[in-house]
Amino acid sequence: MTEKADIRQLDLAPIPFGTPLPAKISAQTLELLLTRRSAPAPTLGLPAPTEDEMEVLLKIGFRVPDHGKIGPWRIVRFTPQSKARLVDRLRALAEARGDKAQAGALLKLSTPPEALLVIYSPVQPHKIPLWEQMGSAFAICQNLLIAAGAMGYGANWITDWYAYDAEAKALLGLKDGEEVAGFIYLGTPTEAPLERDRPDYAERVSYWEG
Repeated sequence: MTEKADIRQLDLAPIPFGTPLPAKISAQTLELLLTRRSAPAPTLGLPAPTEDEMEVLLKIGFRVPDHGKIGPWRIVRFTPQSKARLVDRLRALAEARGDKAQAGALLKLSTPPEALLVIYSPVQPHKIPLWEQMGSAFAICQNLLIAAGAMGYGANWITDWYAYDAEAKALLGLKDGEEVAGFIYLGTPTEAPLERDRPDYAERVSYWEG
């Protein structure tokens, strides 16, 4: 079994507004980020994060840049039973269309024991541009991936057809104007994910010359 982080020593008490928060130096965090890798959803099994671990994950998820402090996002949790019902309804939708590819893609949603739905819920009208609000929702997804990895779990951030399809979004209960920022699948990896190709540093980084 994959070793899990002990969260019992974490202080989960709310931090009062205006409290100084000096930076914490952590070589372990840097090493984690340098080797971070998403675990393929079909390889995620039990155990899933406990309720106490989920509380930590969600609190970390919300600690994202949020220009204007407007919280343009929300998270929906699934129980194993509700996730199974969602898969059944999405499969029925795909089969009614005769779309085998859509039905087959549901394996990624069916397998992992835990799933979170991060919804981009923009505040309109507002002086904060919509693209900045969307970026804040995406940052939640990334925070959840990193925190899950630090705990010893595997995680995958996925958007598939059911993140964009109008009928599927209605099944998910999205409100007018909302979009799916991502499904976050969580569990214990049954196999170690392999490294993937990464962008070339020299090709993506430059100096502004004026």
